[in-house]
Amino acid sequence: MLVLKNVMVFHSYPAVFSPEDYLALEQGSSLKHEYLQGQMVAMAGASKAQVLITGNLGSRLINHLRGQSCLVYASDMKVRLAGLNVFYYSDIAITCDDRDRRSQESFISHPQVIIEVLSDATESFDRGKKFADYKSILESQEYVLIHQKQMLVEHFQRRSENLWLPTIYQARDQLVLSSLNFSCPVTSLYEGLEQLLS
Repeated sequence: MLVLKNVMVFHSYPAVFSPEDYLALEQGSSLKHEYLQGQMVAMAGASKAQVLITGNLGSRLINHLRGQSCLVYASDMKVRLAGLNVFYYSDIAITCDDRDRRSQESFISHPQVIIEVLSDATESFDRGKKFADYKSILESQEYVLIHQKQMLVEHFQRRSENLWLPTIYQARDQLVLSSLNFSCPVTSLYEGLEQLLS
């Protein structure tokens, strides 16, 4: 059974998938699915705004980190949370961990920074359960939520095991990712979207 954003779609698949089954099915699938403790959840397609924001920030991060030991993955890389039996797709995930760089798997397990572009369909999940699950990744230092209908970025930085400090960035601000020694104008994330913003 596949769960498609409030619509149940029945297939001749088993009700519960193993992680290995999920990875094999996902490799040949034309749709992306997240994996939550045996269930495959189909993902909605991205909006133009989401694609542009991800591309704008992703390209800046790649240029900034070029020649360093960190890798930037946008959209199509799964993040595995083995202890929770979960695989998520993030909009951008940055890993600086040698285990991820050496792995030939179709996922990473030790991201340092995770970035999600919020949509109406995913916002409550991204800021709720997904964030709570991402906190279990020991290497995770920063979590970023980018709004696509206004120039607004929510940034959370790990200060201790259970304390994440929030910061709000608006159009006049510089987004700062301290763990990557990175900053850029918030306006640069929204290049190409000026006519669509409220």
